[in-house]
Amino acid sequence: MTATLSSTRTRAALRTSARVSGELLLIFVMLAVTLWLLGRMWSVVWPLVVGLLLTTLTWPLTRFLRRHGWKPALAASVVTVLFLLVAAGVVALIAVPVASQSGELTDGVIEGIQELREWAAGPPLNIEDAQITKATDTAVARAQDALGSMVSTVVTGVSTVVNGVVTAVLALFLMFFFLKDGPRFLPWLARQLPGRFATDVPTVAARGWDTLSSFVRSQAAVGLLDAVLIGLGLWILGVPLVLPLAVLTFVSAFVPIIGALFAGFVAVLIALVSNGLTDALIVLAIIVVVQQLEGNVFQPMIQSRGLGLHAAVILLAVTLGGSLAGIVGSLLAVPIAALIAVVWNYVREQLSAPSREPGTGESDTGAAVPS
Repeated sequence: MTATLSSTRTRAALRTSARVSGELLLIFVMLAVTLWLLGRMWSVVWPLVVGLLLTTLTWPLTRFLRRHGWKPALAASVVTVLFLLVAAGVVALIAVPVASQSGELTDGVIEGIQELREWAAGPPLNIEDAQITKATDTAVARAQDALGSMVSTVVTGVSTVVNGVVTAVLALFLMFFFLKDGPRFLPWLARQLPGRFATDVPTVAARGWDTLSSFVRSQAAVGLLDAVLIGLGLWILGVPLVLPLAVLTFVSAFVPIIGALFAGFVAVLIALVSNGLTDALIVLAIIVVVQQLEGNVFQPMIQSRGLGLHAAVILLAVTLGGSLAGIVGSLLAVPIAALIAVVWNYVREQLSAPSREPGTGESDTGAAVPS
């Protein structure tokens, strides 16, 4: 006997599907409006984000000074001045040599691609030269166009330089105020919000701050270790551009997974061009060993509590952030995903039913279970 559909159940299922679809549509509209507003206010949001990231790096020293009797304003001022001195030292000792050798670095990458092309054309791959030529010409043209656009931006993009200076100045001022008045923000926020928002919002903000601080400091420490170890290996092998490659390794550490792959690829290409295939394979082995140490030793030691994100989620977040907002999106993708996870976990905690203690004799509805 063929079963027939129940009209009552079908209408109920359609109503439920329509209601859920409408609610999801409203959520997506809200997210779109939020992203649009953030884009319109980006000139303010970007310095705020940079200021928060800088504060996560400098807050431990400020907290140490405040715990030893320093006034908040004095501690924040001293830490801000020290940060400026350190930044100036980095520019003087690292950024200037890197900038002076950037052209050589770009030429090395292009030459490395050409050598890979010649190797792939021979045995055992024997890839057709026409295919390799087409792909290589496209890659080289894009690299040259990107380099040319960067040079033209530096030469003619006065507004970009001014915007960068304004962003840096605003971020430094915001960092100072965050260091000075940060501990008073959550109590003030709790007093401004009504009802349970006075508890929920400060709690989520505190957890988000802890997650953001953990991410920034751990990535900085791991990136520094990677840069030192890989830079030492390149220096021992006599590979040129050791300092730029070490700096590239450190900066790339803030873009999980993809950043390490990119920095390693550039280092292997430079070694292949300058020292030959043997040293390039040794550099590849060094990078693989350092990356394994980072994933299995460094991060568990430096970052006691992880971000709670699966590697696949991190990879998808970096890819989506890069496609939406370029380099800035790739840099901010993982901390944003971690903050979303913080909010999601807190909402789940609030929506979860209280667990029933064994032996209490109560059912899930709270009624007593008859004996």
